Amino acid sequence: MDDIQYTERALGCERRLYRVAIALLRSDADAADAIQEAVFKGWMHREALRDGERFEAWLMRILVNECRNIQRKWKGRPEPLNEQIVSAQGAPDPALQDAIRRLPERLRLPLLLHHLEGYSLREISSILKIPETTAKSTLYQARSALRQALSPEVGR
Repeated sequence: MDDIQYTERALGCERRLYRVAIALLRSDADAADAIQEAVFKGWMHREALRDGERFEAWLMRILVNECRNIQRKWKGRPEPLNEQIVSAQGAPDPALQDAIRRLPERLRLPLLLHHLEGYSLREISSILKIPETTAKSTLYQARSALRQALSPEVGR
């Protein structure tokens, strides 16, 4: 992959990268740092990408790793206050947004990757380095947790 192709493809993923980073880190500054570092590391290792069709999942995997590196640096530091989950259609219903925010990361990330970003189960398993069946069951658990969290809100 040459310089121009990498730049174009990375810019094409920018919005998705931001939405995933902000969902994990909940801070604009930390999300921007993670994206910048992921794009840089991807650039440095772009020759290692064997299948150009998997570029976006490959770059997203690098981003998730960078987000986790930043989270490890947080130890002992309070969680950022700037919490925001944004979908492709705009901000979701506040009750839904709050319910998503309260999910543990292991449930929240696959849910966001699948429903907000449109990744397939195969891509999610590749990004998160988990078996496809685990990704599927995690999505089921996340949806169940959301239903349970929202049931008093919707009058069930």
